[in-house]
Amino acid sequence: MAARARTKIQTKTQELMRIAEAMYRQEPDWVSFFREMLGVGGVMRTLFPDAETQAAFEQTPAYMKLQQMIRSLRDREKALPPKETTRVITIRIPASLHDSLTAEAYERYTSVNKLCISKLLQIVEDDLVPSKKKRESSSAKEEEIEK
Repeated sequence: MAARARTKIQTKTQELMRIAEAMYRQEPDWVSFFREMLGVGGVMRTLFPDAETQAAFEQTPAYMKLQQMIRSLRDREKALPPKETTRVITIRIPASLHDSLTAEAYERYTSVNKLCISKLLQIVEDDLVPSKKKRESSSAKEEEIEK
């Protein structure tokens, strides 16, 4: 990454952290903080509008500090803000994964729901998420190799 681009990311990171720290001092609920800082239309997506700059920001110590702020706010257990509704998602997982999550939640003295939310808030590297596009390109490569 060019020095100019790094400087631009550093400047935007400082701005984001200034805003985040000011909001954090007001002790909001974690959902509002997440929405305003990292959610769709939030400060991060405004300052870092494309996937490349978002990925660069997610590699900074500042991003880790944001994650720690969210964790700290989650520890306070405030009720959800009135304008934030909850949604239920249903996922299909193998019984062994469910059992593993249940055991991990028990070991951490938390609920499976809170554990899963914590896991969902973490960065997932692109190469760890199967995608149709990757599978199709992988299949094409495999076919070429077989020829």
